[in-house]
Amino acid sequence: MDLGIAGRWALVGGASKGLGFGCAQALANEGVNVVIVARSAEPLQAAAIKLKEHAKAAGHAVQVIAVATDITTPEGRAEIFAQRKDFDIVVTNAGGPPTGDFRQWDREVWLKALDANMLTPIELIKATVDGMMARGFGRIINITSSAVKAPIDILGLSNGARSGLTGFVAGLARKTVTQGVTINNMLPGIFDTDRLASNFATQAKNAGKTPDEIRATRIAEHPARRLGTIEEFGATCAFLCSVHGGYINAQNVLIDGGGYPGTF
Repeated sequence: MDLGIAGRWALVGGASKGLGFGCAQALANEGVNVVIVARSAEPLQAAAIKLKEHAKAAGHAVQVIAVATDITTPEGRAEIFAQRKDFDIVVTNAGGPPTGDFRQWDREVWLKALDANMLTPIELIKATVDGMMARGFGRIINITSSAVKAPIDILGLSNGARSGLTGFVAGLARKTVTQGVTINNMLPGIFDTDRLASNFATQAKNAGKTPDEIRATRIAEHPARRLGTIEEFGATCAFLCSVHGGYINAQNVLIDGGGYPGTF
């Protein structure tokens, strides 16, 4: 299926690895030029090389611009928009806040979580959505978490910040779609990423087990009996960004292999 987005420009956050890289790869493979962002320069440059190679193998010569900066700061966002102002696709993605007990979190910890997982996506939307609407096409994807739908007690910071973003998007998306701009959230379950491995390590330490034991238990308890792959996640992202996804708007797309136990 031709997704109809070759030649467009995308901004993808947290794109040096994990789910962000999966989205950038899927878009580049469709001929989308990408500006990729992450804090660490070396992994980001390696990701840029991979994206060009994969896209070439898929028959596309794309431009890949790597910006090593902290997207959660005004200065970091200024660096990004100095490279390119207008985007057709924006994938917001910042690392999740730490796990723990809410009794341990002071105001500064909460503000940092809100900055990264609610306010930064809103700032990126604010900087790009009007241009998208003026041109008559735009796709904004916020990578949030399945915890928005089924909160996890140790992820209180994430639950709160991402739920705030979800509520904001629900209102805005209904104002932008008339101009061809959709805004959706992707809610990943357990995917085989470094972030998940870190969570397994923390859980293992608290439980007196090994990370491999925690991993095996989670997989055994999951309906799919496996973890998701970044390629699967990226493919879904690319479809939502495609010309075929224009009637999918203001949705929270749960991608968890059936892990969520509810009906709705």
